[in-house]
Amino acid sequence: MFYTSTRGGGEPLSAAEAILQGLAVDGGLLVPETFPLYFPVDLAEKPYQQLAMEIFSLYLTDFTSREIEQVVNGAYQLIAFPDGPAPCSFLENGPTILELWHGPTSAFKDMALQVLPRLMSVARKKAGIQQEIVILVATSGDTGKAALEGFKDVDGIRIIVFYPAGGVSSIQELQMVTTGGKNTAVVGVDGNFDDCQNGV
Repeated sequence: MFYTSTRGGGEPLSAAEAILQGLAVDGGLLVPETFPLYFPVDLAEKPYQQLAMEIFSLYLTDFTSREIEQVVNGAYQLIAFPDGPAPCSFLENGPTILELWHGPTSAFKDMALQVLPRLMSVARKKAGIQQEIVILVATSGDTGKAALEGFKDVDGIRIIVFYPAGGVSSIQELQMVTTGGKNTAVVGVDGNFDDCQNGV
């Protein structure tokens, strides 16, 4: 499986290369060249982690099944998602509601930001990168706290989050400034989110 730019530029990339590069060289998004069909008959009976492994294996063809298993099990472990990664609430005579806020920071972004650092760590090893990767994030709240929590203590990767001082909720700010990890830093910017984004 290779990934190409939505704008048509650049060479096709492997999944690991796309994860490390982030955006295409022409500024486009990196998307799969094809979208595999996935219709398991026992979808409702499968645990979230198993579904994630099966779906990732369709898109991360340069990752081994063991690497995918370690990534998924590390990301969606009980300590981070005590109620499970994506539990459902069944309303009486009504719809089923998929709840995506059960992660470590109570933001739906935990779903992706618990797995991305692990994917990036594996991709870094595959590429033979020795240098530290530094991730700069501008946030208006949820992204920063979820990114800090996901990337904390990931070997070879450092994360610095910029947020508008006084421009996020007190809970979001507290989550960010109290995040542990030897590789995390938080900077309150005198300005708004656009100032943070422009700086990054």
